[in-house]
Amino acid sequence: RGREKAEPCRMLVTPNSGRCYCRGRLLGKGGFARCYEMTDVSSNRVYAVKVIPHTRVAKPHQKEKIEKEIRLHKSLSNKHIVKFYHNFEDHESIYIFLEHCRNRSLAHILKARKTLTEPEVRYYLRQIILGLKYLHGRDILHRDLKLGNFFVNDLMEVKVGDFGLATKLEPKDQRKRTICGTPNYLAPEVLNKQGHGPEADVWSLGCVMYTMLFGRPPFETTDLKDTYRCIRTVEYTMPSTSSVAAKNLVASILRKDPEHRPTLDEIINHDFFTKGFIPDVLHSSSCLMVPDLSVPAPTKSLLKKITETFFGRKKSKDIKSVCVDREEISKLAVDFAEKTSIHRQMSYKTADPAEHTFPISQTANSFPVETAEEESRRASRSRCTPASAQSETAEDSITARRAAESAMHILK
Repeated sequence: RGREKAEPCRMLVTPNSGRCYCRGRLLGKGGFARCYEMTDVSSNRVYAVKVIPHTRVAKPHQKEKIEKEIRLHKSLSNKHIVKFYHNFEDHESIYIFLEHCRNRSLAHILKARKTLTEPEVRYYLRQIILGLKYLHGRDILHRDLKLGNFFVNDLMEVKVGDFGLATKLEPKDQRKRTICGTPNYLAPEVLNKQGHGPEADVWSLGCVMYTMLFGRPPFETTDLKDTYRCIRTVEYTMPSTSSVAAKNLVASILRKDPEHRPTLDEIINHDFFTKGFIPDVLHSSSCLMVPDLSVPAPTKSLLKKITETFFGRKKSKDIKSVCVDREEISKLAVDFAEKTSIHRQMSYKTADPAEHTFPISQTANSFPVETAEEESRRASRSRCTPASAQSETAEDSITARRAAESAMHILK
């Protein structure tokens, strides 16, 4: 009965405009608020509405905190930031109307999936970084970056949300030194009360990347004091199944000295992103199951194009048309070579990865460069590809290459 009283009425009417909203399911809850799905009865538009009872923000500093969050969020407008629509209050609660992301958060996705593949991690991280670059460009620190604050819409686009702890960046000598955020994602300088800077958000981003790859935060323990000790000494383990590029990037971000961490631009230009496959889109089914990110061999389409070029058209074809065909065939051959290379880069994790501990002084540069032979062995172990499938891919590669070479020779 007490829980029912805490919930807003099934039908909510705005005091000024008289617009009517129908309350739906509970989406989530935090320290001060609950978030509900609400539908505008007149337009049928669905919102995620943060409901904050006045009883939870009775003290002046609590009310001021909510008002600050509203002012800050209202000023933001970016594709990768949860959209703020409007807010109002009645005698019971404060209501904040936000963009509704139907695929919920990355925390929900990881709970269903346990771990994500490296291409998916690149896909999500790239969008998070774009949102974070927007915030930092406006001198705003998020201060609570974690999987539960990254929301995913129908199109599988990621939006950074929840600005309850966000604040404006201050000069170094005036930075806020309060400890706030989620324990597993706190940076050492925050724990040591040295102040919040953009580097603290970068640290949290490294923890997010690690969590998506391996299914748990890097410094998580059963005891909070032990977690804080591990963070201060940068003590964590790294499963050996991840790629060298992934290890290097995580290690470069999780550095104790904030000045030695990479910038957001340096992260997005790291080999993990530039030399790894990044899907253009992900299907919403990937929220529940591993997506099929294999690249089909284009041998059939290449041969079809060659056949049409030489046998399926009139003999009166002009020189310009021949040049176009030659360019298209050449492009198909190059595209195939690139996609085959990309396919080899993709790696998937095994169920029970062996682990080793990183010493405190470990840095990104301490990882050896992976040779082609080592990369091949690692990829073979993680994917467990049957020999027949490997043979098939090799045959496709040879057939496509020979077909393209023959076509180019004839067209010369």
